[in-house]
Amino acid sequence: MNSTDPLHGVTLKIMLTELQQALGWEGLSARVNINCFKSNPSVKSSLTFLRRTPWAREKVENLYRKHKGIKPVYTQPKRQPDVSNPWATATPKKSR
Repeated sequence: MNSTDPLHGVTLKIMLTELQQALGWEGLSARVNINCFKSNPSVKSSLTFLRRTPWAREKVENLYRKHKGIKPVYTQPKRQPDVSNPWATATPKKSR
């Protein structure tokens, strides 16, 4: 069974290692603004953060796609509730 995903079989560790070798930690932190690339960076700590943080992982995956000449894929952000209107998030009370 062939996958149409160009990243099929490419692990996050492979992506991060290739990007780090090509761009260095400074280059990574300039392109993806996250502290694990700025403050005492390591592959192990960065992998831990990226595996727990979907938005950061998506940015690194898209940077890898650009690095390999593949079109980036962006997901739609989840809609946040309108906090300016307190009634927008209120749930109706059950009637008796």
